[in-house]
Amino acid sequence: MFSVLQQPPPPIVVEVLKQPAPARDISIDYIITMFATAGVVLLVAAVGGLIAGAIFIGLRRLRDASTPPTTDSSHVKLRI
Repeated sequence: MFSVLQQPPPPIVVEVLKQPAPARDISIDYIITMFATAGVVLLVAAVGGLIAGAIFIGLRRLRDASTPPTTDSSHVKLRI
C-alpha cells in the first residue's frame, strides 16, 4: 500500500500548437493620432470662441451705435 502512495504522479503534458500573436505596444501611430485628435478639439474650441466673441462684440457695437451719445453721464464707455 505504501508503494502506491509514494509513486510520483504522472507528468502533465500540454500540447502547444500555435503561440498567440504578441500584444501590440503603443506605437508612434497611436500617439500621433491621440495628439491629432486633441489638436482638432482645441482648434474647434478656439474657432467657436472666436465666433462667439465676434458675435458679442458686434452686438455691443450695434447697441452702442443705436444709442445717442450723452455727456451728462458719469460712466466711462470703452470704445471696443
